[in-house]
Amino acid sequence: MAAALKSIRRRALRLQQTAEHPLYLFSLTGDELLQLADISRISRDDAGKLIGYQRPEVKKHIQDIVDYLDSEQVLFPNAIILALSSRVRFVRSRGPEVSDGCASAGTLEIPLPADGQSKPAWIVDGQQRAVALSKSKRGDLAIPVSAFVADSVEFQRDQFLRVNNSKPLPRGLVTELLPEVSTPLPTRMAAKRIPAAICDWLNQTPRSPFFGMIRRASPPDSNHGKAVITDTSIVKMVEESLTSSSGCLFPFRDIATGETDFDGICNILLLYWTGVREVFPDAWGRTPDRSRLMHGAGIRAMGRLMDRIIPTVDLTDPHALQNVQQELNLIRPICRWTKGNWEAIGGLKWNEVQNVPRHINILSNVLIRAYLKAKERTP
Repeated sequence: MAAALKSIRRRALRLQQTAEHPLYLFSLTGDELLQLADISRISRDDAGKLIGYQRPEVKKHIQDIVDYLDSEQVLFPNAIILALSSRVRFVRSRGPEVSDGCASAGTLEIPLPADGQSKPAWIVDGQQRAVALSKSKRGDLAIPVSAFVADSVEFQRDQFLRVNNSKPLPRGLVTELLPEVSTPLPTRMAAKRIPAAICDWLNQTPRSPFFGMIRRASPPDSNHGKAVITDTSIVKMVEESLTSSSGCLFPFRDIATGETDFDGICNILLLYWTGVREVFPDAWGRTPDRSRLMHGAGIRAMGRLMDRIIPTVDLTDPHALQNVQQELNLIRPICRWTKGNWEAIGGLKWNEVQNVPRHINILSNVLIRAYLKAKERTP
């Protein structure tokens, strides 16, 4: 009886782009791919720490790929991108023409996992295609693979975000991954890293009014029934205040150095949104279909009101929370978060407010105007 294979050996090209993370180009069959590679789906451990980075399977998309793979004429040109363990071994071929200055030819040896061992590779891009290959009748189909060596999950997340930068990744997935990546990111993503990290902190801090209430891309835990606010709404609320010169969070970031007073930002958000929770207890913690305060439009509009209220409050005052509540009470009479009609918006029914720019802007303007008028009447 033939001995079981302990490794897979493939002819490969090695591109030495960096000394720390060599890049290999080679091929695997569909059967071999999932023998070697895990799909690192996003989740959290018992302590709330983020694990993995992939999105959940998309069943319809996978089945479409399976149907194509099982058809008569198949061309599979798109490479699967893998992160390889440093356990792999590359032996360069001998001879005068094994390198052209860009790549070197040789043999890549990838160890197969023994019982109880983790697999030596992780799929960074091509998750759906890999699952489809495992379900198709073409397990022997040779597929192109591009792989880099990296044991660090943080580096793998960084590459995952870069590879998918121009693809329609779910916003919630990007929001949850960004705080875990410390390397320089494309400008568009880098601008969202701090708001995403603050969103993460608000969701995981017991003294936060948002504790356990923010829906994330990672699989739900026992608090899932309590998670009623989309993370993108919180991120946009924070981002807008942080980047607008009129935002109350804007002074907490040094544009020249990029330094951010994270604690100062979080303290303001805790103060203001705790006040919101206390002033609108009947609307707080409900699902968006039962309370528009927990809806994207409500979060964004109340965030813009925050930019008006916080500058009027002495943050060093021991009674700062009561002062915030006093300011918020000025707009309470016009709010229709859970029932009734918004008279100031032409009688729009409370649950007809939608998370679209037009409604967000209208609701923001109504709240701010009501607040400023009430302040004028206040002695």
